[in-house]
Amino acid sequence: MTEEAQELKPAMAWAPTKMLAGVELKRMAVQGGFAVDESTGQEMIRSLQGVIDSLEERWSALSKLQKSPPMSSTATAQWVSQHMHGTATDAQGLLTQLQAARAEFPTYVEAIELAKRNYRERDNENQRNLKRIDTEI
Repeated sequence: MTEEAQELKPAMAWAPTKMLAGVELKRMAVQGGFAVDESTGQEMIRSLQGVIDSLEERWSALSKLQKSPPMSSTATAQWVSQHMHGTATDAQGLLTQLQAARAEFPTYVEAIELAKRNYRERDNENQRNLKRIDTEI
């Protein structure tokens, strides 16, 4: 096998970490297992919105990664072109991961909105309980 035809092997195996999916976070919020105060929730949403906006601004440039970059017709150049395309579009590829994140972010925002509501409801309930205890003493 020629050097240019050999498969590229990473020095260290890369294993993606499991990210908490938006639907999982939303389920936690619906069940009351995720609560966040208004200020923190707004900061989280603002940050997510910043990433969403940034992705939208750059999406046309990023989508160019869906095609193999044009290179010369040598075997090495063709291999590099295909490898670049593969690393952008395979299961762990940059474009694949960005598309997944882009699709998840709105669900994260929904979950955070629910978590803010959970926090407000818990805070109100705690205030009512404290007032009730105060009047009983």
